[in-house]
Amino acid sequence: MAAARPQGVRDTTRLTERGERGGGADQASMRRTNLGLILRHLRDHGGQSRARVASETGLSKATLSSLIADLVDRGLVTEGELERGGSVGRPGLTLHVDGRHVAGLGLEINVDFLALTAVDLTGRVLVESTRPLDTAALPVAEVVEAAAELLTRATRSLRARGVRPVAVTVAVPGSIDPAAGRVMFAPNVGWRDVPLVRELTARLGRSAPPVVIENDAKLGAVAEHTLVAASGIDDLVYLTGDVGVGAGIIVEGHVLRGASGFAGEVGHIPLDPAGGACACGRRGCWETMVGLGAFLRLAADEGDPVRDPRRPLEERLGELHARAAGGDDRAVAAVDRVGRDLGVGLSVLVDLFDPRLVVLGGWFAYFRDALVPPLQATLAARALTDSVPHVTASDLGLAAASRGGAHLALGSVFRDPGGIDPPKPSSRPA
Repeated sequence: MAAARPQGVRDTTRLTERGERGGGADQASMRRTNLGLILRHLRDHGGQSRARVASETGLSKATLSSLIADLVDRGLVTEGELERGGSVGRPGLTLHVDGRHVAGLGLEINVDFLALTAVDLTGRVLVESTRPLDTAALPVAEVVEAAAELLTRATRSLRARGVRPVAVTVAVPGSIDPAAGRVMFAPNVGWRDVPLVRELTARLGRSAPPVVIENDAKLGAVAEHTLVAASGIDDLVYLTGDVGVGAGIIVEGHVLRGASGFAGEVGHIPLDPAGGACACGRRGCWETMVGLGAFLRLAADEGDPVRDPRRPLEERLGELHARAAGGDDRAVAAVDRVGRDLGVGLSVLVDLFDPRLVVLGGWFAYFRDALVPPLQATLAARALTDSVPHVTASDLGLAAASRGGAHLALGSVFRDPGGIDPPKPSSRPA
């Protein structure tokens, strides 16, 4: 299901033959626009014959033939099996997105780790890795150095395989100014007004692909949407469970950003005014009740290995899951407590956004067996209508945000494939 829609948020742009010829528009620009139209159409609808693509895009067969030849030459489209739909006439070869020599990279800077993912145009994962990093305890410069080192290794590996990295999207746990490339406020890592794109680009060097930044939860939502969009689900809430709690919200196939890009900072909803202090300066924020830090404090004493940020987070969560599954009273009580508080806040989000699907990410996903059934029951009991979203847990682990960032990094190719040079014959990946 994921392969049919590798890029994520649906683009329903349509350009007719009439628009292609009208108004004395610049023909080179129009050609590049139509190249993007065809590539997005194949991404969104899967393999199709030339005749079907021409019919559904409104492009003439002659124009389409020239554009397809261009896309094939650039290594972005390939022709595969015969399409036999039972219609009269000779069956045509099915067109598919190819793009194996082009990659988008996503890098997440989290409180406890760095995660990197590279995907090609078909959605195939080429590189995926994580490394522990106590980001909040380190100077910004050291975090940027570690991120640049991870990216440099990945880009060198891709280029050695004949794959061109076209762009990098960096996921951060906070509010951002994407135009300026700045992290405005990321309380859980202690960052305020950090020119992340400038600092990272300076370390990567002039040959590096362009870098942009985005909020981690929004990118997690993009990654999850790629997996379900083919089934018609275009309204979902992705809830990321880290030290902070954020939501990526997809409405009618588009990421909800808000007027200042701050939409989705649900971890700072004040659900318990008498509760503990939050890193944002408020008290009783939802993330002080259900965030990773709250869960670890409930589940284990300070000094317990599961609270050591130098250990890989996957190992620590795996150990806590084993304790809970084995009946450890403290671990079981911690999961139950967080589950109740999670249900309260989640019901608010469901009332606000009316999603068809709720996806639990981050640490929540490691405890899906204990969290998903009661959350589904809570939402059903509190529902104002008969429409109750399905609750599930992410299968992407700690790579959700970096996976979404990698898909987003490929957006420039789908908008303008004309910027991709044909690969050298010797550099085409197998």
